[in-house]
Amino acid sequence: MKYLVTGGAGFLGTHIVEELARLPEASVHVPRSADYDLTTASGTERCLDAFRPDVVIHAAAKVGGIGANRLHPGSFFRDNALMGIHLIEACRTRPVKKFVCLGTICAYPKFTPVPFREDDLWNGYPEETNAPYGVAKKALLVMLQAYRQEFSFPGIYLLPVNLYGPRDNFDLQSSHVIPALIRKFLEAKQAGRDEVVLWGDGSPTREFLYVEDAARGIVAATQRYDGADPVNLGSGDERSIRDLAEVIRGLTGYTGKIVWDVTQPNGQPRRGLDTSRALERFGWKAETGLEEGLRRTLDWFVGHQNSSVSA
Repeated sequence: MKYLVTGGAGFLGTHIVEELARLPEASVHVPRSADYDLTTASGTERCLDAFRPDVVIHAAAKVGGIGANRLHPGSFFRDNALMGIHLIEACRTRPVKKFVCLGTICAYPKFTPVPFREDDLWNGYPEETNAPYGVAKKALLVMLQAYRQEFSFPGIYLLPVNLYGPRDNFDLQSSHVIPALIRKFLEAKQAGRDEVVLWGDGSPTREFLYVEDAARGIVAATQRYDGADPVNLGSGDERSIRDLAEVIRGLTGYTGKIVWDVTQPNGQPRRGLDTSRALERFGWKAETGLEEGLRRTLDWFVGHQNSSVSA
């Protein structure tokens, strides 16, 4: 079985590739953006013709935190929409046995009742700061369901919650909350600063999924799920940003104070998933607790820092 993983050199993608490599007789291919521009029809078609995959897992995405989404809303919409549209259409005209599309929790309405259920996806508009990204990704669900209806296209759609873990993006200009907090607290500790400033007021809640659990869920769905319905992938553990910051501060050993900058946006008020459909449809649930996952992520980042310095 030949698997093509778009975004396979990225944070989530590398873990998906490793999980696929454990399957018997799996041949895994990772196209590089320097060789194939998936935002164009020609680049997408060349990619599929070069690798001729049986299964495509679409993990490539233009992503970032609140700051990046505020700075580049047009680019986030354009690139995510185009990549998905070109890939789905190109796969439709080729002998692809399965298309796995990764959506985003940002597609849910801003005030979705917690826990988020897949049937709530269309009950409102997404949180404004990341709506262009969320709407672009959600449009691909519509495309997959329409193509299934008209062309019997074998596409499935998964909704991973906020991911974290080893190999995450720790660039403070574009990172998500967990890597940003780890880096901010470590740098403040190393510099002897007595305070760390964080955005918002700490009240929003989020759910986080350890990246290795996410990869296992994606591969499980690839093997065992063939339905039209979207499926949440999450841990079921909802935490406030304030609580998360305290946990990470403790793990890093930072003893200074946290200052909340309430002039900056909070983002969506709450996020927490109903993950029962994943268990029912393909027998998956998360295994890694938040504290354990944070410890592994911190250890990886510290080791990565040290190896970079020694190199």
